[in-house]
Amino acid sequence: MKREWMTIIEHEPIARNTFRLVLQGTIANDVREPGQFVHIQVSNDFYLRRPVSIAEVDREEGKMTLLYKLMGKGTEELSNKHVGDTIDVLGPAGSGFPLDEIDSNHALLIGGGIGVPPLYQLAKQLHEKGVPVTSVLGFQSKEEAFFTKEFEEYGDVRVVTNDGTLGHRGLVTDVLEGSFDTYFACGPTAMLRAVSEKLDGMQGYLSMEERMGCGIGACLACVVPANDEKGYRRICCDGPVFDAKEVVLS
Repeated sequence: MKREWMTIIEHEPIARNTFRLVLQGTIANDVREPGQFVHIQVSNDFYLRRPVSIAEVDREEGKMTLLYKLMGKGTEELSNKHVGDTIDVLGPAGSGFPLDEIDSNHALLIGGGIGVPPLYQLAKQLHEKGVPVTSVLGFQSKEEAFFTKEFEEYGDVRVVTNDGTLGHRGLVTDVLEGSFDTYFACGPTAMLRAVSEKLDGMQGYLSMEERMGCGIGACLACVVPANDEKGYRRICCDGPVFDAKEVVLS
């Protein structure tokens, strides 16, 4: 993991309170696995860095795409950055989806809200490996939906919204039927728990969302219970991706 001032080459809103940010720099060349993230120092006015998942990476061009949602003053400040500005980035951080260890005949990807972005690079790389992909993307409403067309490039897509303004009305767990042998999910803990219960017995991987402090595992602000003697995992450095059987979703 290294620190770099990366250059903003694209920055645009893509849905309600959701932005697409494309950065260029050598950190992009170091991304090993889909599901990793970067820590952004928005400005000197904010002590803590903001963790943002990497949605897509182009190592040849040294570019990476981040999708983020306005969640407070820090991300609001980030949304005011312009093309040509540079931004202080630390990364890539965390452990992503272990594609080299996975032998799948049909993968199911399940994303909820801002949990969708890290699954995009995963869908792309699974497709390149020749693995059929079905993506289930859940949002609050049509106004908050994004990247649905982009996911269609790599397989079947099922869109779910809470209010029914786009796709199926309901929850992502309503549309998980199919002949899948591996699932990958990212989203709120309640969604991950429901998904893991519904798909119990299937090989699964969970990318967990959590507020982070230091981002290097020292402060223990992002601890999740685990099923072993140690009893916990640090999302920032042990994760954010875990085997579904490894962690306890309370």
